Amino acid sequence: MIWSDGRLRGADEPLVSGIDHGLTVGDGVFETCAVYDGTPFALTRHLRRLRRSAAGLGLPEPDEDEIRAAAAAVLAAAGPGAGRLRITYTGGPGPLGSYRFAPQEQRPTLIVLAGPAARAHASRAVRVPWVRNERSAVAGLKTTSYAENVVALARALELGADEAVLANTVGDLCEGTGSNVVVERDGELLTPALSSGCLAGITRELLLEWSAEAGEPVREVGPGELPYAVLEEVLAGRAHLTLCGSIRNISPVVALDGVELSAGPVSLRAQAMFQERVADRLDP
Repeated sequence: MIWSDGRLRGADEPLVSGIDHGLTVGDGVFETCAVYDGTPFALTRHLRRLRRSAAGLGLPEPDEDEIRAAAAAVLAAAGPGAGRLRITYTGGPGPLGSYRFAPQEQRPTLIVLAGPAARAHASRAVRVPWVRNERSAVAGLKTTSYAENVVALARALELGADEAVLANTVGDLCEGTGSNVVVERDGELLTPALSSGCLAGITRELLLEWSAEAGEPVREVGPGELPYAVLEEVLAGRAHLTLCGSIRNISPVVALDGVELSAGPVSLRAQAMFQERVADRLDP
């Protein structure tokens, strides 16, 4: 189901202008929420991040009330089959170059969609040769400029995996194309700090918060503490890898570069804990 410009739309209706800056130069931001029983999970946190991403790009602040109303409309229309909610917010019609119209001339585009989602309790990953630039102007922002993720994920799918894992420019483990990464080593779950260039994932954020409340050993690491080479330890069975994201939730990696692996015990506890918390509170 699709909502745009104040109402529900058919799948074949035109929605945006051919000169929308989100299409011409990727000038937009987005959020994806899991949906449980017609309710988007952690919507308040997702909207907070959408505002941060929009501000980081220099877009006008999104109208939260409008987004909530649009989300309610598409989820009601979609019915019980909805598994994800997608919110896309772009700069709207603009010049063909990278510069924008003056603020008073901007007309941002908002599109909200609901559709099915397949959740996997385990993941299969591969390493790829490309890196995240932790010094990029859009590092940490969830923008619609996803072409490098498309390329990396296509490589993963070609190799029989469902996610690609990337380093950053200084050789630290960073993130997946659509997930944060967690390494289980020596009885701890370790995740790269946001300074690595990774996205401030909502699932990652909740994993850190809920694990602290439950007394589980989960923490961010400092620079250099999780080099990309830690994946060699994962392949050797001395460490374990887990992915987390809005649709995956907490998903242990059971294969890396085609090598079958086991999930770590702390990762499995974190997975169970997260699912219990999700069931208790849908907008934490």
